[in-house]
Amino acid sequence: MNDVDGPHSLWLEGEHPALPMAALVPLDETVLLRLAGLMRLKRRLDRHPAGALPSAWQITARLRKRLLTMIRALDGHLEGASYREVARALYRPEAVERFPWKTSSVRGQTIRLVADAVAMMEGGYRKLLLASR
Repeated sequence: MNDVDGPHSLWLEGEHPALPMAALVPLDETVLLRLAGLMRLKRRLDRHPAGALPSAWQITARLRKRLLTMIRALDGHLEGASYREVARALYRPEAVERFPWKTSSVRGQTIRLVADAVAMMEGGYRKLLLASR
């Protein structure tokens, strides 16, 4: 089904797709988010708008900007660029050359961005779905 929230696809396995469905929800620290997602799915299956995203799933403009910068930094890092080269691409050459590289705040920011991006790539992205983690 398609709506303003984007396309939705549901694959049902078995011989009787018209029978009532069940959902298995682990009772872990994410149970409330899982239930919110399940309620959104139920509303869509009933042909109603899914409703607002839970606040834990909403990404602020500041975080979105940082995530995009992290992706750019990760791209450079994975291509073998040095931290200085990544910093030049992210912050412009004049910002990088303004202060000595070893003590530059731009150097520290770049190293943190790359480290955080690598951590996200290695599975940390799942934390985006968790509330206040």
